[in-house]
Amino acid sequence: MRVLIIGGTRNLGPSIVRALLQDGHQVTIFHRGRTLYELPREIEILHGDRTERADCERLLRRDFDAAIDTTLYNGRDAAIAIDVLSGRAGHYIFISTGQVYLVREGPQRPFREGDYEGPVMPEPPKDDHLDHDNWVYGIEKRAAEDLLMEAHAKHAFPITSLRLPMVNSARDHFYRLQNYLFRMWDGSPLLVPDDPGLPLRHVYGEDVVRAIQLCLTNRKTIGRAYNISQDETMSLREFLDLTAKIAGTKLQITAFPRHLLDSARLLPHCSPFSDPWMSSLANDRSKQELGMTYTPLPICLKRLVEYGREHREPPPPGYEQRNRELEFAQHHGA
Repeated sequence: MRVLIIGGTRNLGPSIVRALLQDGHQVTIFHRGRTLYELPREIEILHGDRTERADCERLLRRDFDAAIDTTLYNGRDAAIAIDVLSGRAGHYIFISTGQVYLVREGPQRPFREGDYEGPVMPEPPKDDHLDHDNWVYGIEKRAAEDLLMEAHAKHAFPITSLRLPMVNSARDHFYRLQNYLFRMWDGSPLLVPDDPGLPLRHVYGEDVVRAIQLCLTNRKTIGRAYNISQDETMSLREFLDLTAKIAGTKLQITAFPRHLLDSARLLPHCSPFSDPWMSSLANDRSKQELGMTYTPLPICLKRLVEYGREHREPPPPGYEQRNRELEFAQHHGA
């Protein structure tokens, strides 16, 4: 198959490229050229800005058997993709987010695909940057998905939507797991909020790649949305206990009121998985219709910890505040 990847150089991108090449597909990547990543020689690279209609029309008006869109964030860009790729892409896989449920009113965790329809919450105050920014992200992703599904209903645009929670991968450009690992390895306590926090139900990056592979050649997935999520649900403490055990280190945790950590500007880096905007998704449909099986969490973590151990230099962005964290803990009597 001739497969177009829009994006493809951060986080999941390199794994998607590798999997497609191993499956024998011809791969074209369309991206801005800003992310440094050594792409395989056998792929075609198109440099352009997907938010610019002129770039998309100049570079993408040709036939592809499938397109995988990893960088679609709003309705405006969805409209461009529909206009340019209609009749030219045999299958269009949209990487969506569990945040489309978080901006809904009423549904309970874990969210199911049927929870998508319904009223959305009102816009939070703009000076509440955390809530407002996350609300905008979820609303804009919904706008993109709504346009794509409308195009499917009206013009048979071949959309499949994959809704993801937080993704744990070796190339996570937010360095969330790495920030925990480096703090464990330095032998000092982790600082976390003293509230219970949200239950963790993330997804392993390689499982997302597998879901894409399964959808790619399955036309029954067109017009459908799938939650892609690990099987396990656990608390932050359970997750950190398991991670420390795999990493071969003793877990030390010191808890503080969230407002103190926020006021000291230590969150999110001191505890990335204490984010109040994390989705929790039920994955039954993906198992039943795609035949998905999910990698057990201990295996995922073992692979990611090994990768983190091999790439301990330089420390991840966010770790530079570590001295401030320890000073904060000492000042507050920990």
